[in-house]
Amino acid sequence: MNLKEIQSLIRFVSKSGVNEVKLEMKDIKINIRNTAREKTIVQSSTPMQQVAPIVTEAKATNAVEQSSNDTPNEVDETKFLTVTSPIIGTFYRKPSPDKPTFVNIGDEVQEDSVVCIIEAMKLFNEIEAEVSGKIVKVLVEDSTPVEFGQPLFLVDPS
Repeated sequence: MNLKEIQSLIRFVSKSGVNEVKLEMKDIKINIRNTAREKTIVQSSTPMQQVAPIVTEAKATNAVEQSSNDTPNEVDETKFLTVTSPIIGTFYRKPSPDKPTFVNIGDEVQEDSVVCIIEAMKLFNEIEAEVSGKIVKVLVEDSTPVEFGQPLFLVDPS
């Protein structure tokens, strides 16, 4: 089972209302427990590594609005799609400090467009938009911690 499949399973459990999912395979054991609508506990173990339980809250904290000249400061967020964090980690808008950002406000993205990187346990995970449209708002400041389910970008699908 790869990281994307685990992330999809976590998203499914958090959205479905299921209280607990246990999955045991040959070399991996995953236990996902949804203790409340806002919290998800993920516990995983593999033969080589023990991962402590991770508790996350799906609420956005310290959202930062970045505006451009062609985007008004007051944005009606109800008509936009949200790109959320599939994992806990540190949010980076650039692949490295000397490179340009993946996306800026006004950029067009496709479902497979990489919009940022989230570092988790010394692994750099490229995060794809999973929606098509135009970036309207960046909700997280560069190099800050993000939580599972935290909104990262607003995308105008039209």
